[in-house]
Amino acid sequence: MHLLEIYLPLNSNDGTPQQTGLFQRVREELIEQFGGVTAFTRNPARGITLLDDSGRCEDDIIVYEVLVEVFDRAWWEAYKRVLEERYEQESVLIRACVVDII
Repeated sequence: MHLLEIYLPLNSNDGTPQQTGLFQRVREELIEQFGGVTAFTRNPARGITLLDDSGRCEDDIIVYEVLVEVFDRAWWEAYKRVLEERYEQESVLIRACVVDII
């Protein structure tokens, strides 16, 4: 099994909140594609990245998790590009880990 985690920013680059419909769309796409999703939406996580000599960037993020039997890297790379465009981000973090289910 593989666990995929998608980290999406709550706010756009100018600090305004992302449209709620964007998150609902991701949730529905993942349910349709994989049959389920876990969304951590109540207490957003905070991501902090150091920038080149210009301070740091802080984002409140929502994390989506999906468990899959087969990891299709090409599908996930294409979906990453879709999310980067949709959320107007240079990069969206998607992490894939091999997991054992107990």
